Amino acid sequence: MSRKYFGTDGVRGRVGDEPITPDFAMRLGYAAGKVLVAAEHDSLHGEHPAVLIGKDTRISGYMLESALQAGLTAAGVDVRLTGPMPTPGVAYLTRALRLQAGVVISASHNPFEDNGIKFFSASGTKLPDEVELAIEAELERPMKTASSRQLGRVKRVDDAAGRYIEFCKSTFPNDLALRGMRIVVDCANGAGYHIAPHVFHELGADVIAIGNEPNGMNINKECGATHAETMARAVRKHRADVGVALDGDGDRLMMADATGQVMDGDKLIYAIARHRKETGQLDGGVVGTLMTNLGAELAIKALGCDFRRAKVGDRYVLEQLQENGWQLGGESSGHILCLDKHTTGDGIVSALQVLAALRGSGRALADYTRDCPAFPQILINVRVAKGFRLDGQAEVQQAVSSVEAELGQTGRVVLRPSGTEPLIRVMVEGQDEGLVRRSAENIANAVKVAAGV
Repeated sequence: MSRKYFGTDGVRGRVGDEPITPDFAMRLGYAAGKVLVAAEHDSLHGEHPAVLIGKDTRISGYMLESALQAGLTAAGVDVRLTGPMPTPGVAYLTRALRLQAGVVISASHNPFEDNGIKFFSASGTKLPDEVELAIEAELERPMKTASSRQLGRVKRVDDAAGRYIEFCKSTFPNDLALRGMRIVVDCANGAGYHIAPHVFHELGADVIAIGNEPNGMNINKECGATHAETMARAVRKHRADVGVALDGDGDRLMMADATGQVMDGDKLIYAIARHRKETGQLDGGVVGTLMTNLGAELAIKALGCDFRRAKVGDRYVLEQLQENGWQLGGESSGHILCLDKHTTGDGIVSALQVLAALRGSGRALADYTRDCPAFPQILINVRVAKGFRLDGQAEVQQAVSSVEAELGQTGRVVLRPSGTEPLIRVMVEGQDEGLVRRSAENIANAVKVAAGV
């Protein structure tokens, strides 16, 4: 059964357009309340089930937060509010406070005009497909407000930011510190603006914070993990040792070395894997995705690690890690999972694991990742009409087959729809950059013709 509203990372879209409207958010809150806490009700000894709501810094977060509150309380669910909080912070607090579910209002790396709603289970993990399907089924049923005695209540969580800061710090080795290290921290004017700088500073670093003045409309705007060049420029300007860039909801990470060279998720995962392998802390192999660079795969295997690819999306990386009993995986985009530290991808925690590798080895980031080459990889996003499907597009398949024949064993083609936007992502990878670029453009043009754009 296909999902109507949920993509690979919750429900997302342009604010004011279905489904990102106050009416839908209220109905979604009610449906989620009915589904997520139904199994918990009998074990709560008469107490109301409780759900945590956090959000990023988008101006539309106020509207959606209020609508979700209305739906959840109408279903008889108590609500706990954190205010601005990174997505992984909501996952942690949901688990730490023993609540029945967590909700994040965020569109992650998207511009401020977009927003979204995603959920975490009581254990701090993203919801499996079957639960999202159950919520969608509940959305088709009419709302029936609980009796006045059974309505939920709403409260703020005291010191939510402080609790999460202490959790992040706890994932860094006790015998190491960041003293003597100058770090640029780009918060993307997002949910980590009042958290990330404190984490690195309290571990001893000299912190230069940028992207830490959100105004509701500047989230991800020419800053953060999706515009890592801003962080890289700041590293050079301030002569920092390293740069850290988060995205709007704090679950993605990009870093830069002292020269301002940007390191994507592949290189950062390699750094973490290398350190853990060298210190005997790597339990199992590493999971990447279809988009993981072939150079990174070969470098990780050269460490003596198993490597497997999952579908794109950190939820699928998580599923494969759990199936194999492994701990480390992630995506080129900067979603990195360290399951021995957290239940979900966390930009701050992942940065601390990379910094632990550098402090533990006594080496610089560029030197430590030198053996992880990046093969030329061209990604072209083709915007299409909502609902466009690649299935049965013969001209597209012909273009892909032609490129694959020319690349042979020295490259890869990945063609897939985005899970969060009306885009077809065309990725071609290989050793010859000119050939890779021409091949990607040929396939992208075939997609445009098929889509009529």
